[in-house]
Amino acid sequence: MITSVLVANRGEIACRIFRTCAELGIRTVAVHSDADADALHTRTADTAVRLPGAAPADTYLRGDLVVKAALAAGADAVHPGYGFLSENPDFARAVIDAGLTWIGPPPGAIEAMASKTRAKELMGLAPLAAADVTEDDLPLLVKAAAGGGGRGMRIVRRLHELPDALDGARAEAASAFGDGEVFVEPYIEHGRHVEVQILADTHGTVRPLGTRDCSLQRRHQKVVEEAPAPGLPDALTEELYTLAVRAARAVSYVGAGTVEFLVADGRAHFLEMNTRLQVEHPVTEAVFGIDLVAEQIRVAEGHPLSAEPPTAHGHAVEARLYAEDPARDWAPQTGTLHHLAVPAGVRLDTGYTGGDEIGVHYDPMLAKIVAHAPTRAEAIRKLAGALERTALHGPVTNRDLLLRSLRHDEFTAARMDTGFYDRHLGELTGPAPDPLAPLAAALADAHGRSRFGGWRNVPAQPQTKRYELAGEEIEVSYRHTRDGLAADGVRVVHTDPHTAVLEADGVRHRFEIARYGDQVYVNTIRLTALPRFPDPTAQLAPGSLLAPMPGTVVRVAEDLREGTTVQAGQPLIWLEAMKMQHRITAPVTGTLSALHAKAGQQVEPGMLLAVVQETSS
Repeated sequence: MITSVLVANRGEIACRIFRTCAELGIRTVAVHSDADADALHTRTADTAVRLPGAAPADTYLRGDLVVKAALAAGADAVHPGYGFLSENPDFARAVIDAGLTWIGPPPGAIEAMASKTRAKELMGLAPLAAADVTEDDLPLLVKAAAGGGGRGMRIVRRLHELPDALDGARAEAASAFGDGEVFVEPYIEHGRHVEVQILADTHGTVRPLGTRDCSLQRRHQKVVEEAPAPGLPDALTEELYTLAVRAARAVSYVGAGTVEFLVADGRAHFLEMNTRLQVEHPVTEAVFGIDLVAEQIRVAEGHPLSAEPPTAHGHAVEARLYAEDPARDWAPQTGTLHHLAVPAGVRLDTGYTGGDEIGVHYDPMLAKIVAHAPTRAEAIRKLAGALERTALHGPVTNRDLLLRSLRHDEFTAARMDTGFYDRHLGELTGPAPDPLAPLAAALADAHGRSRFGGWRNVPAQPQTKRYELAGEEIEVSYRHTRDGLAADGVRVVHTDPHTAVLEADGVRHRFEIARYGDQVYVNTIRLTALPRFPDPTAQLAPGSLLAPMPGTVVRVAEDLREGTTVQAGQPLIWLEAMKMQHRITAPVTGTLSALHAKAGQQVEPGMLLAVVQETSS
């Protein structure tokens, strides 16, 4: 019987596994990089072990250090979570060879399915050879052979783009998984991403546990997931179950795993088998009323699955909160997460709490919020309502995008596919539509600042404050009067430093305000307070390219130097942050008048990388 589990992972998934272990009475061991010395998963575990010597981004990829940590802490089992070493057969073997219980599938099964190219061959499919593709094969998808989570994936629509896509995918895959192998396959433009959760024991039982739809994706990484996948014909669902069980039996699979498909025109196209727990596993847990981590542990202990499969009830939807800016090419964000709280009635899985720092080394996912209800429509409404009421103070996130996505007609009608954000991103981003929020912030800030010793007949001069909201500057004005604060067009019912109640057109609105330096949060809206007098030294030359995030310059375009002519949209500089590569492109056609970026350079947000002087017409 397992008594102590080391989780070879970090963040949200480590905390989630620790929760189940605590419920089962199992002692927990965390491992951490120096960057994660005070992370929530490190603080949550009964015991924590530092992984020495490796850079923060590589620490959790050092299987030898993880095994040593497990032995040093007295653990008798290792759970890999997802990502990092979770699909590394050599790590699984090292755990078993050390006399520890591996809470995962046999190394041989991982090895057979770890490479997407080998998995396709096992299922009777063969990927395209990159050297042989032609214009007729377009569009193509370049994919990493190892790992998942959208890392190492590129869409190619023009044949001349293929070499650059291959290079970028290899570099990203090597950074994320320690394996730079990539392959190409046809890209299905309007398919739905549907997967089957499977659970298998050591006694020969392989059980499909429903479907999930994960079609809402950005950068090929899932953002919204739900179970069951809506609108699938019964015959197609049974076909998916049959293929998933066949894949599991082909490799003598044991434990929890997922078989992924693209569904288009009523047909299922096999993608891959993930030999691990998925990020989106909570929606399956909610629908079937089970704990998949507890099931993994029982299977690892040799117990058979229950004689009867669990029964599905209702519908569940999950939204992933990311510290990123969808309006700026999904640029990841860093900084302090001051406060995170969700309303009662939904599930929150997170690796952060108030005061934690969001750094540059790891995936920018902050949390997953899951809602379960009797019907799909009710589950969507419940999740959207929870997102709308979530207190989230910190860097820019995708919360507004998620909320608008859940309420979009295409999603509510279950007509979405993997191209959803390609079609709708513009309408799903932009400022929050509440014109009273900046005024509420200004009035709360001004509360108690009146310097009147008494009242006077001369009207007070209007006071103004400026805020930035989603890249736009907003100015609001108000007055100090003998009756308190006043503003044109509204009745000020109440103000204090943390609250403003305003009445407009007979409707009363209540705002909760929180401040952290120049950042002001009004209900769910994030404002930046601007100085009264702009800094004249802050002006930048037209065409300046600034680092959109902290990270590392991994590449500068070949032969790029000052005086080079560049075309609008031409990639000039590649940054790596949070295991993803981000391209900095020329904003206009013109001449590169300055180049400050160098490969290997560490940059901070706002750092000047280059300047492109536009060609005069």
